[in-house]
Amino acid sequence: MTTAMQLTDGLWVAGQVSPEDIKEIAQNGVKTIICNRPDGESMDQFSYQEIEQAAKAAGLEAAYCPVVSGHMTKEDVTLFKHLAQSLPSPQLAYCRSGMRSTTLWALSQSGEQPADILLAIAANAGYDLSPLRHQFEMDFANKAQ
Repeated sequence: MTTAMQLTDGLWVAGQVSPEDIKEIAQNGVKTIICNRPDGESMDQFSYQEIEQAAKAAGLEAAYCPVVSGHMTKEDVTLFKHLAQSLPSPQLAYCRSGMRSTTLWALSQSGEQPADILLAIAANAGYDLSPLRHQFEMDFANKAQ
């Protein structure tokens, strides 16, 4: 199974998962799979439909929030936040490496938590979001006003 890294009590992130991974993911307590990888991004990836079918067969919820690498939008972040808040947890969000899923989570929390906290959580999971520090700081400062 792809290694999953914990961001919060209710959210884990990982690189590409396979339909065969889903049973083990469910056995580890995950209730929802969130796919942040667009279908057809690479030849070796599993489609969202394949993952969704395996998730439903294992009794899990599945959601599709595809983000094109390097082209994340506010709408992507808003959808991810909505899914994370409305679907059962714990959740596993995945993309190719886990970076997009981590970035979506951090941007969905920007303004709610200080930049240092967001960056530390991401770094602890192995993801460097330091290029987003300024945005996190601005969002938090604006929220405090």
